[in-house]
Amino acid sequence: MTITLPKKKAKTGSSPEYAVRTLVSPAQLRSRKGKTIYWVVLGLTIVAFTAAFLFPMYWAVTGAMKSPQELAATPPTLIPKTFHPDTFAEAWTQLNLGKYFLNTVIVAGGALFVQLLVDIPAAFALSKLRPMLGNAVLGMMLATLMLPASALLVPTYLTITDVPLVHLNLLNSPSAIWLPAAANAFNIYVLKRFFDQIPNELIEAARIDGAGSLRILWRIVLPMSRPIIAVVSILAIVTAWKDFIWPLLVFPDPDMQTLSVMLQRVAIDLPLNLLVAGLVLASIPMVAVFLVFQRQILAGLSAGSLKG
Repeated sequence: MTITLPKKKAKTGSSPEYAVRTLVSPAQLRSRKGKTIYWVVLGLTIVAFTAAFLFPMYWAVTGAMKSPQELAATPPTLIPKTFHPDTFAEAWTQLNLGKYFLNTVIVAGGALFVQLLVDIPAAFALSKLRPMLGNAVLGMMLATLMLPASALLVPTYLTITDVPLVHLNLLNSPSAIWLPAAANAFNIYVLKRFFDQIPNELIEAARIDGAGSLRILWRIVLPMSRPIIAVVSILAIVTAWKDFIWPLLVFPDPDMQTLSVMLQRVAIDLPLNLLVAGLVLASIPMVAVFLVFQRQILAGLSAGSLKG
């Protein structure tokens, strides 16, 4: 925390200068002792946070390469006594992970497509078209975020088993995941907040040139909104990929289940190291997505921040 105090004006009539007071003065930081303490504290903090994030990943990867007896031993070994990297290939073959990876990709990809197809136009309408009772609609949508997810399971499940008007049963169909995920109140709110900061002058200029709402959305709004769309896309993919309760309910057929449901189903009868290897393989795509799109994610998280 910094406190800025105005100094007295100089006798020459120049503008007032400002002094900054902090817990550690700039003079102390510039000294050899201050620099040493600063870099030691900074280095220890970085190492501690890095270890806190990376150690679970290290533990899972090395645990998969241990024998079942060593993995269950007490106290646990930090480094495997004997490495068994073939455990990953055995888990892939024995668990038939290829099929369940495909199921999960279909579920996550469809959920992403449906969410973008619904949420982007909805956020654009609430932000730039200003429909009647738009604030009331947004308020009711945000109110759904106050409800626990467990409270919505039963009504959503009843809706999926007998879709109103068309009377379809969507069990064992990816649509049972896609449709409930379509109208995501959080994503709509995040997108709307970003769209609000796009100058209305651009929209009005496009309207004067004869552009309609869809063309404005496609040609002007979407190219300017790539960072926030990237963030929303990552959130949608990760949520659909790691979801467990809802896929467990709507996919009673084992052949249609996603990775998270399948791994839980076979966990009882599976050697522990094979289960850990399956969990590691299931998490690789999400880690890869973050590493590839980390710049877009960070840019989207900082997009629209206040300046000044």
